[in-house]
Amino acid sequence: MGKTENLQEKSARILEFDKIRKILAGFTASKPGEELALSLWPSTVLEKAARAQKETTEARELWQTGRVPLDGIFDLRVAAEGARRGKVLSPEELLATGSTLRAARLLRGVLGEEAEERAPVLSALAAGLTVFPQLEKALAQAIGPDGEIRDEASPVLRNLRRQARMLQNNIRERLDALTRSGEAQKYLQEALVTIRNGRYVLPVKQEFRQFIPGIVHDQSASGATLFIEPMAVVELNNKLRQVEAGIKEEIERILAELSRQVGEAAAGILANQEILARLDLAFAKGRYSLSIRGAEPVLNTKGLIRLLQARHPLLEGEVVPIDLELGGDFHVLVITGPNTGGKTVSLKTTGLLALMAQAGLHIPARSGSEMPVFTGIYSDIGDEQSIEQSLSTFSSHMSNIVPIMEAAQDQNSLVLLDELGAGTDPAEGAALATAILKTLHRRGVRTVATTHYSELKIFAYNTPGVENASVDFAPRTLQPTYRLLTGVPGQSNAFVIAARLGLDKAIITQAEGLLAPDTRNLEELLGQIAEEKRELETEREKAARLRVALEKKEKEYTEKLARFGKERESLLREAREEARDLVRETRREMENLLRRLREAPPEEQSDIANEARRQLAGRLAGIEEAPGLFAGGGPSGEILPGKTVRLSHLDQEGVVLEVIYGQAQVQVEGGLRVWVPCAGLVEVFRGPERQDRQGKGGIGQAAVKKSATISSRLDLRGMNVEEALGAVDKYLDEAFLAGLPSAVLIHGKGTGALRGAVTRLLSGHPQVKSYRLGGIGEGGLGVTVVELKK
Repeated sequence: MGKTENLQEKSARILEFDKIRKILAGFTASKPGEELALSLWPSTVLEKAARAQKETTEARELWQTGRVPLDGIFDLRVAAEGARRGKVLSPEELLATGSTLRAARLLRGVLGEEAEERAPVLSALAAGLTVFPQLEKALAQAIGPDGEIRDEASPVLRNLRRQARMLQNNIRERLDALTRSGEAQKYLQEALVTIRNGRYVLPVKQEFRQFIPGIVHDQSASGATLFIEPMAVVELNNKLRQVEAGIKEEIERILAELSRQVGEAAAGILANQEILARLDLAFAKGRYSLSIRGAEPVLNTKGLIRLLQARHPLLEGEVVPIDLELGGDFHVLVITGPNTGGKTVSLKTTGLLALMAQAGLHIPARSGSEMPVFTGIYSDIGDEQSIEQSLSTFSSHMSNIVPIMEAAQDQNSLVLLDELGAGTDPAEGAALATAILKTLHRRGVRTVATTHYSELKIFAYNTPGVENASVDFAPRTLQPTYRLLTGVPGQSNAFVIAARLGLDKAIITQAEGLLAPDTRNLEELLGQIAEEKRELETEREKAARLRVALEKKEKEYTEKLARFGKERESLLREAREEARDLVRETRREMENLLRRLREAPPEEQSDIANEARRQLAGRLAGIEEAPGLFAGGGPSGEILPGKTVRLSHLDQEGVVLEVIYGQAQVQVEGGLRVWVPCAGLVEVFRGPERQDRQGKGGIGQAAVKKSATISSRLDLRGMNVEEALGAVDKYLDEAFLAGLPSAVLIHGKGTGALRGAVTRLLSGHPQVKSYRLGGIGEGGLGVTVVELKK
């Protein structure tokens, strides 16, 4: 077993906290993050537990609102330490290093100044990440996505590989010429060129060996075929081997140089590793919270537990939530009632949620639940009887309870006792259980205990600071409902259950007669109290549902009122602005008219005045006819793609290309496209001739048609570089014209040559705003995601 399990570790195991950690580890994205999740332990310091809770809350909110770049984080501890000691790292280790450096840079950016207000704790943690732009760039330039060394790693390597390709082509051309020769073909087993021991050879039939002079490098298993390097290519093959040796030597030099740079940055890389692991754990906690519909508990040091609609996180299916309070009016809770009703589940739920809260995990309970920060959580749940130690059930329980009683001394301890006093003489067991609870009560220890003893019900009823509770059963079927009723002791229901199971009624009547009158009256009273409690709980639930519904309606009406107020203010502001514009324009025209009248001869003044009257009349007529000429984006008309509209603030007309969430993309004359609110657009109704002309030849209509047909993905697989670049260039122009916001170029992984050529084209393309390799679920290194300019 290794080291001896201490009391709190044993309690955590009994409460199944290790299962929670394993589930949490499944949400991590890196090995160091997984290790932190598996070693997670509750904090006994309020400030640390509260900070861990804030990390979880912030991570949950950030995960819901946007993509968090956690992919690409690798365990660099061994590699970085080795590089610091002078070890030459493999291409795979260098690739992992570059990927992790990139993840650190992206996370620092995501959690930078913009996220500081929403996530101050995580933002402060990410601020400790060190960015290594030069090293990251050098690794990306030298190491390909599959771990191959790129030609761009050094000019020497590029030149050597170019020489090698030229020599290979030269050799193949000569050998191909031999295979095509009619004379030589009859000597060959097959008309093909192959490689043996790194040398280009031809498969020659054994009996014609003397007709193909050269060096034999291999033969087939049957001996019928010899693989001969013709003398015509021996010298070329020798040069090729020399160049290949130079390539190998240059690659080793590049790996050594990159490893040296990693070694120099090892301290920062290892520090980053710790921060990345903590961030990985934080986002794992946030994702786990979402999976269990968890909430951040309110932590306190007063020993106050208030669980609202709490659920055991490991139970599957429809879990009945419980409400449980402890540490306020009472700090010892005695749960009684028959088996299979959920007493032990309530006990485990309380303990496990306490561990989770102190470990910085959200708990599966309603918002507003409160949990204290305990210095010790101790439990004796289930029968841990050891056959080797020959311990009875009672002895097993006592062997657990003895050290618990020594450790739990005040309100900072939580003690959970299942079936207290069981396994021995009922009278002695009840007396011992009462004494244990009295001791814990006197110390102020927060205690939850389950029992079958009626004596403990009476003790709880008569002792201030101690409260009864029971698990509820349906009164007619006596099936458990798994609800916890605080303030009501449990009924045994032994006689009713026995009767339902078919026991002779005479035996049951005899048993009831043997029961002490006080006990019989107590059971009847408990039944009445339980029924009244159920009715009160039902009424309380109805009132709570009604309150929630009323609060929801109130919120809706408040939001609508606020929205209407904003819209009213906006309309008034626009109307005032339009009025001011009209006044300014009218004043300017009046001034022009007065100037013309002053400067004109007397005989022309009458004509000028009449012209001004006609203009004024035309303007007034235009204003009156406006509702018939235009339809806005409000109730009178809907802005849809393909419609011709007027942009009042630009004094231009254009065609609607796209409408999203109240915003329209409009193409105006000259090909310019702008995004404007639909409320600021007015649809233009034209005569049939102009409408038809615009519908047939308008650039906006062409863009709308193209937008409806063009795909957002382009598959380049199977094309050579020249074909692919032509296809990409044409596709980007069409996508830009169609108004696509982004596109996906599928080039596959392969050798990386096609991806590199596409990347170089994108870097200088006028329609491209930005581009990146695909992430997890997008195609990874086999695709490039392009964001187009608007």
